[in-house]
Amino acid sequence: MRRLSDIAEEYEFLEGDERYRLLIELGRELEPMPDALKTDATLVRGCSASVWVYPMQREDGSLHFLADSNAAITKGIVALVIAAVQDQPAAQIAATDIGALLEPFDLRNQLSSNRTQGVPNMIALIRETAARLAGH
Repeated sequence: MRRLSDIAEEYEFLEGDERYRLLIELGRELEPMPDALKTDATLVRGCSASVWVYPMQREDGSLHFLADSNAAITKGIVALVIAAVQDQPAAQIAATDIGALLEPFDLRNQLSSNRTQGVPNMIALIRETAARLAGH
């Protein structure tokens, strides 16, 4: 998975439809999430599309996320959020201002409001899960 800083660098030089294409490409690059993990328990509430996020804690305490969506652009946004925290220690993820890391992408102005309405819920789910797994 690409680093968020590398994605931001590329995104900055793109406009309009090219940005949409990059988001769709990022979504396609997500590690496949087995259908068996797409359950009510992994469903992110408040998203216009279906979004699933499944955290796996590694022996070293880092978290690896599997995620998916049934909408291409939304899946790209999911990939951005995951890129911000993938394979980092749970305590670090819990303390990360993921929203601030996503600000360079200006998603609110790039996408319709119903495409971005679930982003805070996804961020909250990831940070709460990380805090729980870090023992905070």
